[in-house]
Amino acid sequence: MGDRAAAALLAARDLHKAFRVDGRITRALQGISMEARAGEFVTLIGPSGSGKSTLLNILCGLLRADRGQVLFHGQPAGDRDLLGRIGYMPQKDLLLPWRSVLDNVLLGPEIAGRDLSLARREAREALEHFGLAGFEADYPATLSGGMRQRAALLRTFLCRQEVVLLDEPLGALDALTRLQLRRWLLDVWGEFRQTVIFVTHDVEEAVYMSDRVYVLSARPGTVVAEVPIDLPRPRGRETTSDSRFAAYRAALFEALGL
Repeated sequence: MGDRAAAALLAARDLHKAFRVDGRITRALQGISMEARAGEFVTLIGPSGSGKSTLLNILCGLLRADRGQVLFHGQPAGDRDLLGRIGYMPQKDLLLPWRSVLDNVLLGPEIAGRDLSLARREAREALEHFGLAGFEADYPATLSGGMRQRAALLRTFLCRQEVVLLDEPLGALDALTRLQLRRWLLDVWGEFRQTVIFVTHDVEEAVYMSDRVYVLSARPGTVVAEVPIDLPRPRGRETTSDSRFAAYRAALFEALGL
């Protein structure tokens, strides 16, 4: 990767990771190299168990790789250097049930020690864009699945980190809600313009959302293909009827061996 990795905002170079499970060594990642540039929407796709979540945990500093490097702004970064500097939304929304929607989305700024009065003003303005206006005082248990995901995404984006990692944020939603939130998420990304690394199992979703897609192999995960997606933005219903969309989809299926 060389100069490309050095120029990337966040990059992985030859990452390896193994776990000891019931006395046996399970290799999760083997020589993963990938990158995300400023303002890019990058997607990771691969079979279950290919190490996508493990990779995200390493990229945000929650796990330490056994071998290899993470580069942030072109500089080698250890797990302690990354913690708190990368936004991360795991597969579950993890909203705190005892906090209202507004208090949940303010959690990031609160932990970061930001001016809470300013953050509260910013959050109230953003709630409407996130489809949550009027629900500020509601608690997570009263929200639909889609609303919970939007609240969790708003909390992640309000951390104002340069890079946001999203681990299958739409995976638990029904098909119709997922289609709606897919378009909505791109609108939000277009406004905030943070670098996003997005995990999905959905090939069509990967093409629709991304500037670039990395295809991971079955365990131990390694990159088997890097597919740039050259489709115009903003993307809408017409995107899926573009002849190139079908070609990209076919290329990803081929890389996945499907």
